[in-house]
Amino acid sequence: MRMNKSSILIAIIILTLVSGIFIGRHLGTPSPEKKPMYWVDAMEPTIHYPGPGQSRMGMELTPVYPDEGQATDQNTVRISPTLVNNLGVRISPVTQGNFAKRIEAIGYIAPDENKISHIHTYADGWVKKMFVKAVGDVVKKDQVVLQLYSPILVNAQEEYLIAAGSGDPSLAEASIKKMQALHISDQQIQQLKTTKKASQLIDIYPHQDGVVTELNVREGMHVTPDTQMMSIVDLSSIWMIAEIYEDQESSVKVGEVAEARISAFPGKTWTGEVEYIYPQLDPTTRTLKVRFHFTNPDGILKPNMYANVFLLSEPKPNTLSIPLEALIRSSEGDRVIVSLGNGRFQARSVTVGMESGERIEIISGLKAGERVVSSGQFLIDSETNLKPGLERLDTTQEQSNAQQLPLESEKIIEGKGIIKVLNIPQHALTLVHEPIPALNWPVMTMDFSVDDNINLNDFKVGDHVQFILKSASENQFITEMKKLPN
Repeated sequence: MRMNKSSILIAIIILTLVSGIFIGRHLGTPSPEKKPMYWVDAMEPTIHYPGPGQSRMGMELTPVYPDEGQATDQNTVRISPTLVNNLGVRISPVTQGNFAKRIEAIGYIAPDENKISHIHTYADGWVKKMFVKAVGDVVKKDQVVLQLYSPILVNAQEEYLIAAGSGDPSLAEASIKKMQALHISDQQIQQLKTTKKASQLIDIYPHQDGVVTELNVREGMHVTPDTQMMSIVDLSSIWMIAEIYEDQESSVKVGEVAEARISAFPGKTWTGEVEYIYPQLDPTTRTLKVRFHFTNPDGILKPNMYANVFLLSEPKPNTLSIPLEALIRSSEGDRVIVSLGNGRFQARSVTVGMESGERIEIISGLKAGERVVSSGQFLIDSETNLKPGLERLDTTQEQSNAQQLPLESEKIIEGKGIIKVLNIPQHALTLVHEPIPALNWPVMTMDFSVDDNINLNDFKVGDHVQFILKSASENQFITEMKKLPN
């Protein structure tokens, strides 16, 4: 019995020691809390503060931490969800699938030159009567457009009557061929055979249906075979002439399907095809003309109308693509902001390929299923000072204590903008400023403090100004400002 109690006591002591070691290993000493890089006002995320408190607008400041999961990755930072929400960040997935280059071009409608005909006479004569008297009139192939008096044509008819009365079929046949060579219509030849009487006026017919585009004669005019009396265009099919950039030529092939939209007919689409690629490049615009063929059975497409032409090239399979707006272009290269979740964002260099509408091909740098920032990426880029490669960003504890800012201390930067709000009591203003490349800032509306030496009474809302922006460790303020012509 004593042995059992001793054994139990020893077992309890051992279990206590083991439990203590286990708890100590798993709990240990609490790790020190990681320090924020800086604090921001969610309403003014581009202004950084060195410590907690209230912003100049009286708002509570939010800490911004370096990435906790990948502290050694210089390309990754962490931003509070509140700040992300206020930046209006939108996330889009990297998709994989068929990717066809979509080419858009502005073109104009032109007549199909294969369907233009002219009316001439084959003998001298005089225009006696016209049934078409205005350019733009619509004519049919079996419609008489004018009547001509010509002694030569009258004589040809009389020769036939003599040959027919001679009883020699060969002479009659030769007379008929002469009238056909002079383009006396089959209808009038048949009438001549029936009536046995020569017609003094010869009917002139068009060669096709269409619209009169040129009318060069009037009643009473003398005409010769050289006279182009009338031009007729068949608009049942038309051409569209568009210009594409030289780097798009390889994506355009004869026979490919094209779509066209005309602003005059919203919601309506025409389908045609590439008919011809012109062989010469315009040296001024560096564009190449392409001719598209479209049917126009209703005749509502008119020459010289403008059209938006869309062309889809043969799709490439298994191609990665992202929204074009997600791409950040710079002289050092292309990059995107990748969302890693939990408020973590990573700048990543990418190699891009062809563009298609609102999307762009990704050759390298991303994988299918990853997510990229397609709205607000420029503000995140400015917020974290992400440059290509991010050589200057280090998320170690030492630089967290140093409070690295996106603006170099005491750096003088020039900008231009328009005054939207003047706050004279606070000696501050709100500007819509143009892009500031030195800070990697896009066009933004921002509040600025103003140096006391500047008299804000000399300015008013709506003034165009040029200013010098001076950056301190926690703020930006205007030190000089002058008006520009509006």
